[in-house]
Amino acid sequence: MKVILLENLKKIGSIGDVIDVKRGFARNFLIAKKKALYASKANINEVEKIKSELSKKDNEKKHEAKKISESINKKEYVVKKLSTENNELYGSVKPTEISKLIFEKSKLEIKPSMIQPVKEIKSLGKFKVRISLHSEVDAEVTINVISAENIQ
Repeated sequence: MKVILLENLKKIGSIGDVIDVKRGFARNFLIAKKKALYASKANINEVEKIKSELSKKDNEKKHEAKKISESINKKEYVVKKLSTENNELYGSVKPTEISKLIFEKSKLEIKPSMIQPVKEIKSLGKFKVRISLHSEVDAEVTINVISAENIQ
């Protein structure tokens, strides 16, 4: 199914591109989230007219993402979790927990879907976590997991 993109999407395309994607992806994600339109002749002409406006909006989002990136990039956040004797956690540290932690410490709202741990956080130690703020802007924070107390 052919669609026209209304915003820049990482690994997919940029504003105004007519791309061919699977039906479900187009209907359930791109069109539902207003990131794309069906590629009809009328829609293609419409997008050509408003392309500069869409680019301007995208640049504003990018600028805001850069500000957020500068304020949190390379920062370290500490999480206290219950652990066993051999430094394994009961459960794991999830993106929603990391999102809440960043909001508490830095007062920045970051959606859990933007957070991409390099590997699952299931033990004590320091872990790198990538945060995708915009299709062209990423930040990296360190999550330091320390023991709240040991349970026998």
